[in-house]
Amino acid sequence: MTRSEPPTVASAIAFPAVQPPGYEWLDDEPIFDPAAHLEIRPPAAVTTLAELGYSEDEICPTATAAAFSEPFRILSDVGAGVLLDVARRLRPFAAPAGDRIQHTVRGGCYRSRWLRDLCLSPEVTDVMAGIYGTDVAPHTMPLHLGHLNFEPTEVGEAVDKWHHDTLPLDFVMMVSDPAGLPGGRFEVFLGTKAEAAALAATGERPSPERVLAPEFGGPGWAIALHGNMVVHRGAPLDAPAERITMVNGYVALDRSRDDQSRSRDLIGVDDPAVLATEWARHVAWRGVGRLQGLVDDLPFGLGAAEAADRLEEAVCDVERAIRDMRTEPPPIEHYET
Repeated sequence: MTRSEPPTVASAIAFPAVQPPGYEWLDDEPIFDPAAHLEIRPPAAVTTLAELGYSEDEICPTATAAAFSEPFRILSDVGAGVLLDVARRLRPFAAPAGDRIQHTVRGGCYRSRWLRDLCLSPEVTDVMAGIYGTDVAPHTMPLHLGHLNFEPTEVGEAVDKWHHDTLPLDFVMMVSDPAGLPGGRFEVFLGTKAEAAALAATGERPSPERVLAPEFGGPGWAIALHGNMVVHRGAPLDAPAERITMVNGYVALDRSRDDQSRSRDLIGVDDPAVLATEWARHVAWRGVGRLQGLVDDLPFGLGAAEAADRLEEAVCDVERAIRDMRTEPPPIEHYET
């Protein structure tokens, strides 16, 4: 028995009712059952952007002042087993993400109902909102839901190079068991993006004393990230081994904050027939919210120039997306060029 419709959840944009062309559902999947598949234990500690060295001016426009949480449990043992099986079944769809990740699966929530329902889970979304201290929803672009990363072919190659994410908020979950894994640690740079860029400009990497490798309790454990602000990577393996992680994205429902997306990096990575539609819907959602804010709250007494500035700010995400869609994209960004 399978569930054909996604679960009801407070969302920014409803998950599409139909699959894109060329996508088929996996067969013989269990139905996602929160009572059986979740065992949520919220984190006790969250590191802030200020603790990483960001200024108040840099933090203010972002979705949240949170940087990353300590690892915390999301899935039960049963749920972790189902996710591992789903990830292995989706592995044949893996492709490179530029020169940053060798093997990644995007759009998995258009192929696995179980993965889709986990990624849209209101129980998990509520925990993420509590960590961030702001209302969030599963990402408006389903390509950012249930993203899977797999180990590279060559030992010694980073699973995912030092980078900051193309989306604002997400968690990184261990799918395979991290216990006894030869290398392949998830690592966080204890500094800012500007500091990471300065190191990269001179061919340097973060020094060990400025790198944190959190200890995950097992498969189904995750770390919440302010991914667009926290520089992180999947370190190289020291020997051949299966290493799988899952990344699930979120958006802040407060659309007055900066978008913090870099969707142009996804051109050439994601299915173009899916990306263009999702990207346009996302920026349209943000634009509608910001314009509605003007309808509701724009005061009397503004001059024409200030009113024009407010309008321009409301549609800045739409204008930027139009420019990015119409120009040749740069190589995908990371700190190991």
